[in-house]
Amino acid sequence: MAMLNKTSTSHQIAMIAFLQDLLIRAIEIVWSNRYWMSWNLFLALIPLGLSVILFRGKAAHRMPSLVWVVGFLVFVAFLPNAPYILTDIIHLIRDIRTERSILIITLVYFPLYTAFLFAGFEAYVLSLINFGYYLRRRGWGRSIWVAELTLHGLSAIGIYLGRFLRFNSWDIVTRLDTLTTSLVEDVLGKAPFSIMLVTFAVIAGLYWLMKRTTLAVLTYHGAPCHYVPLPAASESSSASGVS
Repeated sequence: MAMLNKTSTSHQIAMIAFLQDLLIRAIEIVWSNRYWMSWNLFLALIPLGLSVILFRGKAAHRMPSLVWVVGFLVFVAFLPNAPYILTDIIHLIRDIRTERSILIITLVYFPLYTAFLFAGFEAYVLSLINFGYYLRRRGWGRSIWVAELTLHGLSAIGIYLGRFLRFNSWDIVTRLDTLTTSLVEDVLGKAPFSIMLVTFAVIAGLYWLMKRTTLAVLTYHGAPCHYVPLPAASESSSASGVS
């Protein structure tokens, strides 16, 4: 009996030591990735914040002003930062190659990157849901899919410019000449176009899936998402009421 108790105590000590080492390693990994993950996630949340202000705030219930138009252009410029986070999976591949422990990869890296990628792309989904809500209030509900596909395409271009040519959203203002030259000389090539086409397909497919999942979750929990399709007559009357 004493032997069993001693064995059990040894196993408990070993388990506690293992969990302690795992926790320390997890903190080290999160800490070492804090700067670039926090920055990229911050950039991804900018269009979400703008979408709330522009498409669901008080400004959404008035006729668009010059300030609103400028805000919308900033929204479009920063929007690619949200799906851009998907390309950060290259960091996960690098970390997997350098990490020797399968447990660390499974219990730390995979959950960390899954949460990070999900948060970034969900910001993109919610941003477009808010934009769709605005279009529907204006009576343009039937054009939502066109607007979504257009923004998917612009985001695919933005992701290519950011990941491969290393441009930032603010370069539209600070380096417009260089950005324009790269668009003409580099982006219109055959290889870049293929990359952007694949990126567009991934964004569109993943958005279609996550939008429906998000709306289903919001509806299940009783959140007023205001995105249920309305009859054409209702849309027209809503638009006339807003105007």
